Amino acid sequence: MYNVEEIRKDFPMLNGIKMHGHPLIYLDNGATTLKPKVVADEVYRYLTTYSGNAHRGDYDLSHQVDEAYSQARHDIATFINAARDEEIVFTSGSTDALNLVAYGYGATHLKAGDEVLLSVAEHASNTLPWFDVANMTGAVIKYIDLDEKGRITMDNVKKAVNEHTKIISLAVVTNVLGYHIPLREICAYAHERGIIVIGDGAQSVPHNVTDVQGDDVDFLAMSAHKMLGPTGIGALYGKYHLLEEMKPTRYGGDSNARYNKDGEVSLKNPPTKFESGTQNIEGVIGFGAAVRYLMNIGMQNIHDHELELRRYAIDKLLALDNVTVYNPESTGAITFNIKGVFAQDAASLFNTYGIAVRAGEHCAKILDNYLGIKATLRVSLYLYNTKEEIDQFIEVCKKGDDWLDAFFG
Repeated sequence: MYNVEEIRKDFPMLNGIKMHGHPLIYLDNGATTLKPKVVADEVYRYLTTYSGNAHRGDYDLSHQVDEAYSQARHDIATFINAARDEEIVFTSGSTDALNLVAYGYGATHLKAGDEVLLSVAEHASNTLPWFDVANMTGAVIKYIDLDEKGRITMDNVKKAVNEHTKIISLAVVTNVLGYHIPLREICAYAHERGIIVIGDGAQSVPHNVTDVQGDDVDFLAMSAHKMLGPTGIGALYGKYHLLEEMKPTRYGGDSNARYNKDGEVSLKNPPTKFESGTQNIEGVIGFGAAVRYLMNIGMQNIHDHELELRRYAIDKLLALDNVTVYNPESTGAITFNIKGVFAQDAASLFNTYGIAVRAGEHCAKILDNYLGIKATLRVSLYLYNTKEEIDQFIEVCKKGDDWLDAFFG
């Protein structure tokens, strides 16, 4: 049975941290999540008891690091149902992972006239690298239309695909509107036409059961800090034969098998050829601990808890006459505004009551083409949030006209 009160005991920041004299209500999980003590403990244990380098030493400490590093890779592969551990490449996060695909695969496989399909709902990390690669290669960026609710539908995917389409790169769950794309259907349709599918999993992997083999996605990016892990670490999943085709974007120690003074270089196999230099070892170890924590609770249990909370929040928000909700039917973040109040001003009001929410464009700066508005508020829930927190959040929403109290009250 899912026991949110027991789960909350695992998070030090939910036990004593206050903002403006109020207990912290953390509703900005789409930006980053709080960390359970087991993750901090695992990182601390590495830093204080076996803080050697990985793949560098012929002594016991280094072997212990190698084992922990490999275990984390294995656990992450298990978590997303990858076919083999070697399909997990450690990166600094989903942004780094998406850049690695864009430059390591896109820049070497695209040519003038080829098309890359995105949507206007994408995060900057899944637009800006493709803009640059398109400029480098002569490829063309095109967009899959959103429907009237802001969703990617198979009908609109089929309308956008043509004989020039080579890559489709989409957020599996978008970070503003929170809709889940029909990934499995997109992959099946694309693969019949020789199209590569890349998933930005930053907002999906932390909240849903992920099955890369079942979906048959070619690449998937993820960030540890959005799923209870440390910042500065993430992973790229890639089908092994595609990783073999990819070119590294950084070179250095550990990625090469040998090289000589004439510039002849022999690279190691994936994933090692992409992991030059000393990696964020404590981050990797913390990432592994976070994944084990999530698997112990069960991703379906977490997803069901979040859906129940979201429905509860939406019902209460829609009952307010001073709030506009832009995505009541999605399953991800709740995007809204308090009528007549600028989003950042409203966020300051929430802050005075100890409630952390996100305000702004949320790194999706071309979504205003769809929404017709620049700045919004975003509430993103996670496994430790409660209905009582939602109730307190709703009470502050009712005070929306009093936002000046945040500055002068």
